[in-house]
Amino acid sequence: MLGRTLVHHGGPELLELVEQVRHGSRNGDAQSLLSGLDAGTAVALARAFSQYFQLANIAEQRHRAKEIAATDGRGPLRRVMERVAQECGRDEVQEVLARAELRPVFTAHPTESSRQSVLAILRRVADGLDRGASDDALEALVELLWQTDELRPGKPTVADEARAIGWYMEQLGRGAVPELLAEYEREVRAAGFEVPPGSGPLVLGCWVGGDRDGNPNVTPAVTREVLELYSDRALRIHEGLVEELIQELSISTRVIGVSEELRSSLARDRRALPEVHDRFIRLNATEPYRLKLSYVQARLANTRTRDGHVPGRDYLGPEAYLEDLAVVDRSLRGHLGARIADGTLARALRTGRALGLHLAELDVREHSQRHHDALGAVYDALGELEQPYASLTREQRTELLSRELDGGRPLVRRHYGLPAEAVDVLGVFDLLHEVQHRYGPQVARTYIVSMCQGVDDLLAVAVLAREAFMVELQHDPRSSIDLVPLFETVEELCQAGDLLDGLLSVPGYRQHVRNRGDLQEVMLGYSDSNKGAGITTSQWEIHRAQRQLRDIGAKHGVRLRLFHGRGGSVGRGGGPSAEAVASAPYGSVDATMKVTEQGEVISDKYSLPALAHDNLEIMLAAMLEATLLHRASRWDDPSLERFDDTMDLVSDAARAAYRGLVGQPGLPDFFSAATPVDELGELNVGSRPSRRPGKGAATLDDLRAIPWVFGWTQTRMVVPGWYGLGSGLAAAREAGHGPVLEEMREWAFFANLLGNVEMTLAKTDLGIARRYVDELVDPSLHPIFDDIVAEHALTLREVLRLTGSPTLLARYPVLRGTLAVRDSYLQPLHHLQVELLAQRRRTDQPDADVHRALLLTINGIAAGLRNTG
Repeated sequence: MLGRTLVHHGGPELLELVEQVRHGSRNGDAQSLLSGLDAGTAVALARAFSQYFQLANIAEQRHRAKEIAATDGRGPLRRVMERVAQECGRDEVQEVLARAELRPVFTAHPTESSRQSVLAILRRVADGLDRGASDDALEALVELLWQTDELRPGKPTVADEARAIGWYMEQLGRGAVPELLAEYEREVRAAGFEVPPGSGPLVLGCWVGGDRDGNPNVTPAVTREVLELYSDRALRIHEGLVEELIQELSISTRVIGVSEELRSSLARDRRALPEVHDRFIRLNATEPYRLKLSYVQARLANTRTRDGHVPGRDYLGPEAYLEDLAVVDRSLRGHLGARIADGTLARALRTGRALGLHLAELDVREHSQRHHDALGAVYDALGELEQPYASLTREQRTELLSRELDGGRPLVRRHYGLPAEAVDVLGVFDLLHEVQHRYGPQVARTYIVSMCQGVDDLLAVAVLAREAFMVELQHDPRSSIDLVPLFETVEELCQAGDLLDGLLSVPGYRQHVRNRGDLQEVMLGYSDSNKGAGITTSQWEIHRAQRQLRDIGAKHGVRLRLFHGRGGSVGRGGGPSAEAVASAPYGSVDATMKVTEQGEVISDKYSLPALAHDNLEIMLAAMLEATLLHRASRWDDPSLERFDDTMDLVSDAARAAYRGLVGQPGLPDFFSAATPVDELGELNVGSRPSRRPGKGAATLDDLRAIPWVFGWTQTRMVVPGWYGLGSGLAAAREAGHGPVLEEMREWAFFANLLGNVEMTLAKTDLGIARRYVDELVDPSLHPIFDDIVAEHALTLREVLRLTGSPTLLARYPVLRGTLAVRDSYLQPLHHLQVELLAQRRRTDQPDADVHRALLLTINGIAAGLRNTG
């Protein structure tokens, strides 16, 4: 169909050229075919190959969905619960089920290069294939895809990102989430256990509208707008379910009775909403369930349109809504209606518990320095300190802020006006306090502190949250917000345990954690540690940090919720989810887990309902398995000591090799010349700048981790996904640790690291990469590529030696075949991208079509490789 579309729009010569370029790329003739290509034809070629991948991805997703449907019904949840029933005690299991919570957190990190308009057409293609649509209908969609501009006309706003991500979360809320929760209940009961009342094993999280770190566009006003958008989507879901119930529950008191509790609630409803009673009593006088649900429907509508809360007329948080449904549920079950209650009503209750009235819990993230800047302005205005706040050491700030928490005084004299540096920061806490009272405490109760390097970084946030009445440590102790340190760099990961120990040793902060149910969340960042130290050291230090945090939590009697900030690519912590959870240290997964979902991974995992269900089920099952079946080490102490010593050696050598590469003076120029990283910012993939604000010439430190990974991947060097591991393994082998490395193949952490690196090596193609270097990079910088080639050969040899396979992915023939098919269509895009980059860089004023074609090749390569960032 795509071929016929090309002929229809560009004539048979366009399709012929596409085929010539495809075959030429495989035979080494692509350069002659593409050299001097006019800009208009370049655009058509780039679009043709890009759209091939868009459609191929849909076909592959449907194939995966069909494979899931063809299984024997023994999904991950059933297999885990069967093992749990055999190996665990009932009380132990029930305690875990009571507090189990999986929270996938959807972010807007800019690696999804496809426009929402394009994704919407592709979803219609998938729906058409599922419904058995006619060829004419499908061909019309392919035509529509060709006539739609793949490139965004401008940078999306935060609200645009919220609408895009809100679509996925709404679809999950309507389908996969309640369906998976129903399956979860069935499997728990089938294994002989009970689902504890009020438990919430699956909730959605989100960063879009709350991630302020490095994004000046996320203001308190924008956050409020985004929360309203999410709430509106949630309320519409609930309104639809209640409408279904009104149509369904035609039960009459002329046939069967109802509970006195229901009758009493109807009397209260009549007093609060007399207009609803007057409208429906004639029709529903003997149908109390329909009448009750009409009141519920009116309250939901009033909640969506209200200016302020009026008790009885709208809902303040989800509790009252769920209680209204529970009244109906108890009445039905008490009057021979259990089977009826297990239908749409049970679905409405599950949906309400998972989504609340807010759809997803919004996390706020802010850089640690912003809080110190705000407090510095406040303290300096008070004039109490002997020196400016900014000149205090970390120890002095810790002592000052600890005293401040213990004292409990209002620090900010708001009636005098706030210092300018504090207005925006305190405005965020005021907003959080306000929205918790409007939508319920679950709407936004997590505050993440990035670049957290000292105890004072968390105490500063605790003091600011207290000023907004969200933390009270003295009279009537209570806290309505979780304060979360984010450890991103290797240096931060190394000191994570010590920092948490120091933090929990501060009496005021320990009281705050006690207020939060003795639960402390900690976020681990994968991207910056990888960018700074390489994949091997990043993965090892994250693993070690989890051990330290687990032990410190146990020391202080605090449970941990680890939040894994994983990206789409292996270089940013991506890879198979279940394997990642299984490779975590024993005891580090304790019934709760948060993990980011971002960029193109979201559309890949959640566009189709079957895939969405499968991905969520895999993660939920993995979380339960790690909690209940991995409470003790699978290895004895001597073995773990050998593994640790060997990994320390591997990590040190790998880090040295990686730093040797990125520390070369010419690497910034090499990276900028060899990759399309400078053009990435022009794709308008996100509202956040691709570089951190800085002064003077841009450096690699200014560059965010996403474009760092994206740029290397576009050229097929994929350096962040493997570089250094070969040097590390070789160093360990040369030091006599070869037998230990062989033994470590059965260690889940090491096996996961090897598997992820093996996949990135399979996506690496240094033959294609050499073309970028030869055509685009100054010859004086070519020795950098020679280093990459040498390390690649070493890593390939060492990985294959450990896997025992003659080729990469030999154990995964389907994945290997998929990558091979994709590569035959990727090569033309790479050759075209090199030609266009060369054309663009030869002039200060490149042709607009050359620029457009270049951006289209970036889109196409991203679609072909999938997990690019």
